[in-house]
Amino acid sequence: MSLQAYQQAATRAETPRETEYRLFAQVTLALMDAAKCDPKDVRGRIDALDWNRRVWSVLGTACADPDNALPESLRAAIISLSIWVGKHTSEVIRRKEEIEPLIEVNRMIMQGLRGDGRAAAA
Repeated sequence: MSLQAYQQAATRAETPRETEYRLFAQVTLALMDAAKCDPKDVRGRIDALDWNRRVWSVLGTACADPDNALPESLRAAIISLSIWVGKHTSEVIRRKEEIEPLIEVNRMIMQGLRGDGRAAAA
């Protein structure tokens, strides 16, 4: 079975919540790798930070849609987090802040997506 066929089968079998969890796991692992990489590897660090910022930007935009079915308070919280992630990411790129808070926020989101109270495995 080819990798593409496996990915298509996995996508069809996943719930939206599982897909979101998998995305957060992937981007969080990229952030964790970026946190450990050589400070001279600016490209790898910025790629991971940019990917995370884009994920959060899409979430914030989706939550701003009036047709979004999530409760209004949850949508507002996600939009606020999206704004914070964008600002904090800029500070991390400028080396004025650390990357770890971004990782922790993603882990908390993963924990919520998992829904069973277990800590995120990333």
